[in-house]
Amino acid sequence: GERGCGRRARWRQRGRTVVKGRLAVDDLLPLSALQHYLYCPRQCALIHLEGVWEENRFTAEGRLLHRRVDAGLPGARGGVAEDRSVPVRSERLGLYGIADLVERRENGASAAASADDMVYPVEYKRGSPKVEDWDRAQLCAQAMCLEEMLGRDIPEGAIFYGQPRRRERVLFDARLRVVVTESCAGLHALLEGGRTPPGR
Repeated sequence: GERGCGRRARWRQRGRTVVKGRLAVDDLLPLSALQHYLYCPRQCALIHLEGVWEENRFTAEGRLLHRRVDAGLPGARGGVAEDRSVPVRSERLGLYGIADLVERRENGASAAASADDMVYPVEYKRGSPKVEDWDRAQLCAQAMCLEEMLGRDIPEGAIFYGQPRRRERVLFDARLRVVVTESCAGLHALLEGGRTPPGR
């Protein structure tokens, strides 16, 4: 899975192994940590440094929604090929994770099958569309991981929200890509520092 927390964890950084707080990951950090950081750096540190995570109704509903998405098999719908639970990673951003759904809008047998395919990532969220960039930046980070893996541009994707059960189109423009790049740098600095920001 993406998360790994323990009381004393070993952090591998640039070929060295050092003790850093309570985080147990390799050089790459989970995409979920980026979304937590964008929402609240303190919450991110509590979850990914100290292992503090309390499931509630909202997180449980989100987990069940992702389970239903992940349970689907690769296939096609209306001429659009679909790959589910696609592993993604980026050495440049220092991220790894799972893309809920990657659509391929022309032909090919897998996400990397054809240079003619239009790769279109889709993220599933239980709530409703937000004014803030938290969800859009997480999806953009997935796209940037896929771009690095596939060597191609991915200009847009979508977020499917459980309320009101429709997709929101997301353009991966220059502004959003800067948000992702700068937030990834901040995320790594926070977790490498091994200190949880104080509460307000």
